[in-house]
Amino acid sequence: MPQIEPATRTYVVGDHDTAAAVGSGTLPVLGTPRLLAWLEAATCACLEPVLAEGSTSVGTRVQVEHLAASPVGASVEVSASSAYVDGRLHRFTVAARDAGSGKVLAAGEITRVVVDAERFLSRL
Repeated sequence: MPQIEPATRTYVVGDHDTAAAVGSGTLPVLGTPRLLAWLEAATCACLEPVLAEGSTSVGTRVQVEHLAASPVGASVEVSASSAYVDGRLHRFTVAARDAGSGKVLAAGEITRVVVDAERFLSRL
């Protein structure tokens, strides 16, 4: 498999991203479920360029600490880099930072497994 390059994405926290909006609390700050989705999107961006035709990846393990709150309007930079590969299993180091201050908002690991999309869906 070719080299897996790191990926970085930047998002602005909107009202629809808050804990109150996604059902993970009542405060108008970035909800952990939305943060996890952004981190997973970064891992997918790492893998997408190296996947064979018909392949995709599925998340199998998430271990992330959400360390600081982000208000509506905050710019959040999420990043993922390959930490470990064993065949179809890929483990990524992930992080989120406030794009303005550089403050670490979250850190951890996400594991994904490469699968044949058609075969995977046929087993449901």
